[in-house]
Amino acid sequence: MTGFLGDVMCWSATADLVAGTGIAAVGVVCVVRLRRARDLPLGALPLLLGTHQIIESAVWRSGGGTGPATLAWAVVALPLLAVWVPFGVWLAAPPSVRSRLVVPVVVGLLTSVVLAYFLGTRPVTAEIRGHTLGYVLDLPHAPLIVAGYLLATVGSLLLGGDPLLRLLGVLVAAGAAVCAALWRLEFISTWCAFAAVAAVVMLAWVRRRPEGPAPPGMSGARSPASR
Repeated sequence: MTGFLGDVMCWSATADLVAGTGIAAVGVVCVVRLRRARDLPLGALPLLLGTHQIIESAVWRSGGGTGPATLAWAVVALPLLAVWVPFGVWLAAPPSVRSRLVVPVVVGLLTSVVLAYFLGTRPVTAEIRGHTLGYVLDLPHAPLIVAGYLLATVGSLLLGGDPLLRLLGVLVAAGAAVCAALWRLEFISTWCAFAAVAAVVMLAWVRRRPEGPAPPGMSGARSPASR
């Protein structure tokens, strides 16, 4: 179904660049503060989403089309996030919670494979439409794929066993509902921008993480308690 990707809420290259830089900066703070390697993928989510917005600023500046920036944006938005979020939640979760995260992780992996296949075999195009950018990808069975995508991403956050992750899950679920109501199937770009803003919740999550071995390359970092 053509039009699975659609209008976004970012109005210019400058807006994407400024927002992306700010969110990525929050992500850097999150990564620096983390003390456990298994928390890194989830803690780096704002950095990934901020970088995603910066990539979109490059799509603006290139005039849209099917260039490398457009493909890079779609790779992050679709197959990468579908597997990154549930796997990150699973890694960070305590052992007692991980069993209920198996379904989102498996669904995310399968959804990621399907999306990667279609991105590898069909072109994704960015179109400048006045003050918005639109993305078009011919994606069969879009409702089923969207359901798997949301189960993997939002579902894992809601089932992660942490109140702040649950809050983030509620926020991005509400964002998905609003974007779907306004843009129907053309909601993924708007939702990604909303999720990037909501990801600043991760800073509070990082501050509450327990102590543990520092991630590789950060062994000299001081713990928050020692500052």
